[in-house]
Amino acid sequence: MPDMPNLDVISGLVTPYKVEVVQGNVVTQEQVAQIKTGMSRNQVRDILGSPLLTDVFHADRWDYVFTIRRQGTEPQRRSVVAIFDGERLKSLDTGGELPTEVAFVASIDATKQDSKIPKLALTEDQLKALKAPAKPVAAVEAAPAPAAAVSNRTYPPLEPN
Repeated sequence: MPDMPNLDVISGLVTPYKVEVVQGNVVTQEQVAQIKTGMSRNQVRDILGSPLLTDVFHADRWDYVFTIRRQGTEPQRRSVVAIFDGERLKSLDTGGELPTEVAFVASIDATKQDSKIPKLALTEDQLKALKAPAKPVAAVEAAPAPAAAVSNRTYPPLEPN
């Protein structure tokens, strides 16, 4: 029988798949900046999307809740509450500082960025320190093929007759 690998070594290399759980609406600083008191329910819905929670007993309250659990990133939970007076927005409670779109995308990016990114341009001092390129050797001109040799060539047909 062949030797069986040590299962303790294998179990340390294999990690179980964890399901990514995303629920609700992402609400960012850019979206909240567009919201003004007095807007209609439709205008708020156009900017923030449909609320995750609406309550029959509290018809003038919309809850925008966002949660995410993603492997390799910190879990996040945010809650934004819109209060209406009839059909018009009365107030918007963000529950604290919301991220910008760029900051949010960076916070859910599970890829590991390499800290050693090469520089793609030289500084002025580095350019001055470079040696001047060597002068090119004069190219020897090739003699052109005789015209008679080109005209006597025959080629097979492209398609059969």
